[in-house]
Amino acid sequence: MVTISALLIVCSAHAEETTLKAISAFNEGTRFSLNFERFINEVNRHGSGLVQINYIGGGGKVMSPFEVGNALRSGVVDMAWTSGAYYTNLLPEADALKLIQRTNAELHENGGWDYIEKLHNERVNAHYLVRQGHGIPFHLYLTRPIDKPDLSGFKIRVTPIYRAFFVDMGATVLRTNPGEIYTALERGVVDGYGWPIQGILDFGWHEVTKYRVDPGFYQIDLAVLINLDVWNGLSAEQRALLNKMAAWLEGLDAETAADNAEEARRQKEAGIETITFAPDVAQAYLKRAYETGWARVIEVSPERGPRLKAFFSK
Repeated sequence: MVTISALLIVCSAHAEETTLKAISAFNEGTRFSLNFERFINEVNRHGSGLVQINYIGGGGKVMSPFEVGNALRSGVVDMAWTSGAYYTNLLPEADALKLIQRTNAELHENGGWDYIEKLHNERVNAHYLVRQGHGIPFHLYLTRPIDKPDLSGFKIRVTPIYRAFFVDMGATVLRTNPGEIYTALERGVVDGYGWPIQGILDFGWHEVTKYRVDPGFYQIDLAVLINLDVWNGLSAEQRALLNKMAAWLEGLDAETAADNAEEARRQKEAGIETITFAPDVAQAYLKRAYETGWARVIEVSPERGPRLKAFFSK
């Protein structure tokens, strides 16, 4: 026979479970949603009775990636997997996250992580739970070759991540959602685009891409953000569970080098040729990338930009 006390215990435990509505800024099942989807599965597996995540989708299926930040801030969703490039309208300094050259551990030690958290609290109404993707660089992909870092006469699809860098190299730039890149390349609307080393085969872009320029520059910033009001409303036990799962997600960065090498192999197999600059040109190319990146951040945020540079740069 079930006693009233037992029923109260069951009801209490059930009431304590919180379900968080989550969205990815990237298409479901593609490379840059994959680890978030793995994270969701881990939370749901270990968080029974505490926290569950209701994944409502990713990419353009639910909303534009550029609207995800607004949806999180306003509470339309509780959790978002996104990149700083998609919410610079809320936090212009998020453009600096691509320029991080330090590990998460170093950022925790030097105060950089606390500063990132402060900015997200104030401007995005978000708790910055975890950053993932360290060691995955961006590349320039083209439909026609170059022999030096000069994009004069090229139309390049951009996000805020590499806009300043490509403009500095002379490109005419256009911004589109990722889902429009294939058609833009196919029709000659653009001659290239920026994207990380991983993920282009997920979208079929290898079919309309001829070249990848090496070396890669910057690195991706992928993060799990939680609406700050929601985070503050969680119990200590629920937060502990999410922090534990965040550490697990961060640990997936150990797979990065092998994943990068495999993706480069697949691109070569798909017919994408590599344009490799000479060592001195490559060094100047990377220097230019970081100089233009930081110049843009500091132009937009003269007070906070230099502080972020001190935290993020080697």
